[in-house]
Amino acid sequence: MLHRLLADAVMGIHFGYLVYLVVGGFLAWRWPRAIYPHVVAVGWAVGIVFVGFPCPLTGIERRLRSEAGGFGFIDRYLEGVVYPEEFTTVLRVAVAILVAVAYRGWFRRRAPRLGPV
Repeated sequence: MLHRLLADAVMGIHFGYLVYLVVGGFLAWRWPRAIYPHVVAVGWAVGIVFVGFPCPLTGIERRLRSEAGGFGFIDRYLEGVVYPEEFTTVLRVAVAILVAVAYRGWFRRRAPRLGPV
């Protein structure tokens, strides 16, 4: 029972991280300093996808779910359920595009305004 509750808590944190990964850059439009933790989140995601860093949340949750007799968040709720596994690359590209759009907007908002020439 405790393992399941802890796994659910880790799943909630994991989901929150994924949501923040997608929308954090847009939040920085309103709160400019929010870009710094978002850059760290994006850097970690890039490391997971391209370098092969292990995701600590996935590992912790899988261990807890295994001890509780269940499946992990990614395995159970995302791949194959929310989106088919063959769309993983498409989803990653879509997230990268959203992050790029958010950062472009953040930079445009931060750029000094030039008056009429």
